[in-house]
Order: sequence, then C-alpha cells, then structure tokens
Amino acid sequence: MLPDIIQSLLNPEKYPDNPDKIDLVQTHISYVLISKEKVYKIKKPVDFGFLDFTTLEKRKFYCEQEIVLNSRLTPEIYEKVIEIRKKGDDYYFNGDGEIVEYAVVMKKINEDYSLLNLLKQNKVKKDFFKKLAEKLYYFHEKYPAPYELAKKSIENMKITTDENFSQTEKYINITIEKDVYNELKEFTNNFYKEYEELLFRRIEEGRIKECHGDLHLQHIIKENDKIFIIDCIEFNDRFRIIDVANEIAFLSMDLDYNNYKEFSEYFIKKYIELSDDKEIEILLNFYKIYRAYVRGKVTSFLLDDPSIQEDYKKMIKEKAKKYFELAYSYIKC
Repeated sequence: MLPDIIQSLLNPEKYPDNPDKIDLVQTHISYVLISKEKVYKIKKPVDFGFLDFTTLEKRKFYCEQEIVLNSRLTPEIYEKVIEIRKKGDDYYFNGDGEIVEYAVVMKKINEDYSLLNLLKQNKVKKDFFKKLAEKLYYFHEKYPAPYELAKKSIENMKITTDENFSQTEKYINITIEKDVYNELKEFTNNFYKEYEELLFRRIEEGRIKECHGDLHLQHIIKENDKIFIIDCIEFNDRFRIIDVANEIAFLSMDLDYNNYKEFSEYFIKKYIELSDDKEIEILLNFYKIYRAYVRGKVTSFLLDDPSIQEDYKKMIKEKAKKYFELAYSYIKC
C-alpha cells in the first residue's frame, strides 16, 4: 500500500508539464515520480543505520546535498529542491498549506541512453570505456579528500563491512547461503589484516578521493558524445570518501554481473594506465566483493518493504542471490 502522499502525487494534473500519466519507480530509499519532462525524487522516511531519513529536516538536508554533490559531475541534470505541501487532505508541489515533504527535481533522462540499456542493445564500443575512465580519473583528481577525512577511510570501510554482515544475518538461507556468508566475512576481515600497510599507505599517497560512491551501469548515461553520471551518494560521507580502487571496482563488478567481463577488464586497464596506480590490481577483488555484497544487501532490503508486491519480491530474491554469488566468486579469482 502506497503512502497517501505518493498516491496523491500520482495525479498528472499536479505537474506543470501536463503529462498524460505519472510513472512511479521505487528504490529501498526513494519514491521516484516521473512526468513527461521531469523526475521528482522523494526520500522515504527510513533508517538503515548507514542512512537516516526519519525526520523532515534530515530529508530536506539530504535533498539539498543531492543537488550540490551531483552537480559536480552533471550540473545539466540536477535542478532544485521543491517543497511538498498538504492542504486539507491533498498534497501539492509548492503552493499553500503545511510543508510535509521535499523532492529533488531533475531533468528527465531517456532511459534508453543508460549504459546498461545501450550494452544490452550492443550499442557500446570498447573505446567508450577509455573515455569513461578518463572522465572518472579527472573527476577524482579534481576532488581529493581532506586529509583528516581520508585518515578515517579504512576505519570507516571496516565499519561499513561489519555493518554489511550484521545487516544481512537475517537474510541467511533466504538470499545468501550460510557457508557463503561465513566465507565472505572471513575473507573480508582477513584482508584488512594482511594488507593493512598497503591500505594505509594509499592514504598518504592521496588515493582517497571525494568520489561518486554509487557507480553502477544505470547511473551512467551515454547520449551522443556526452557522458552523464548521476545519483552519487549524498547520505553518508563514509560511502563517498573512499579509495579510487573502491570506486572503479563498483563499475567493474556491475559489468561482470551483467556479463560484460571484457569491458570490465578494459575499463580497469585504462584507468590504471591513466592513474599509474598498479596497486589497484591487488585491491580490486576485495572491493568487488564489497560492492557485490552491498548490492545483494540493498536488494534484500526490498523484501521488507510492505508496499512492494509479492510477485516482484520473487524477482528481487533471485537478484540478491546472484549478487551474493558473484561476491563469493571473487574469492576464487
């Protein structure tokens, strides 16, 4: 059952571009309302530990952060934050009444141009991943992490992976097998000990940056010769202020997940050539495990959402299992 505010805002008459209908897409943290020309993202009042949107003040703040941080890479797409007001029993964008919610307004992007869709249609050539590596490398160079924050990056990473395992215990034998869970947890914790010197040396070498933090295929848009990268992490600095190896491992993992391993390897090769950062090769599988595990976790979270239909949850369960299995496969690489 959708909340009253979302049901109300599915009315096309409330949108200035006169759409015939409003499409709704849900993630574990947002309701995304799509009109003819614009996208309106409303944050769900959820608390996952790593993310807290439980108060109106917090949702407003993180809407504003979403605009600021995403404008680093795609100022053409992110427009503004608007108020949602309640008047009587109905809800409206701006206007009169009590402010009850906020939404991020974005220009609508043609989903046909998402990198995932273009790959499925065989419309992406290998050379694109060289251009993408260049865009990301120069972005990373432009946004080094402040040293005091960079110093905390390994501690924060350990907090995050510990959190991942604690938050997925309830999905054991639902989306992740117990043996897989135990082996991934042991591998991850052992890696911190075995490569402690390398991980901390990279802080001193300036390899910790103000990254995007959520770099997967649906967040990359290829339109003609332009590359747009959307939906960076705004809700938690420790997911965004990370090692560049962590950042590019996400995209590489997502290419692997969708059976584009050749492109995955080429992208990594080009990024390493640009950055002269050969240590990425040592760290890559560790961070790929982390990234695949996170995707399995957040996909599993959708099983707990009462507004999502049971038939759709069957598909969600299989998707989460596939991510956890991919994470496990990297142990053997």
